[in-house]
Amino acid sequence: MLTFFTTAKSFRAHIGIIQRNALQSWKALHPGIEIILFGNDEGAAEAAQKFGLRHEPHVECNELGTKRLDYLFARAQAIARHEILCYINCDIILMQDFCRAVGRVSRLAGPRFARLRFANSAVADRPPQSGLAPRPQAHRRLDRLLRVFPRRVRAGHAAVCAARLLG
Repeated sequence: MLTFFTTAKSFRAHIGIIQRNALQSWKALHPGIEIILFGNDEGAAEAAQKFGLRHEPHVECNELGTKRLDYLFARAQAIARHEILCYINCDIILMQDFCRAVGRVSRLAGPRFARLRFANSAVADRPPQSGLAPRPQAHRRLDRLLRVFPRRVRAGHAAVCAARLLG
């Protein structure tokens, strides 16, 4: 199975709705999914409790107060229940075929670090599992990355790969 890990912005206003919808979509993928929410941003503890997520409030930050990705990757690898981990931005809604795609990539690529790109998505204020049609707020190009990697990958290596992707 799969462990997602993420960090969020504060859960208020429109971004709060988007993030809660994303978390709900991840939970709906499979009953065995684990989600680790890092950070003590406003509303994070409440969102974690509401959706049954693991909340890790402590995150190491740099001198500017930015959360350190190397810390997130190392900590997630240390505490995850599952072999496959996926770092994902907290505003991305996933559909039911995601787990099948990750399984296929894992079987083909083996223990490697993979990245997936998304583009041309609609920002919606309702999750796909709500039974209500999403109301697109705006179409925009998303250049978000998912990082999928096996737990055995050294934390430093995974963080360096993530830093290269983000840099």
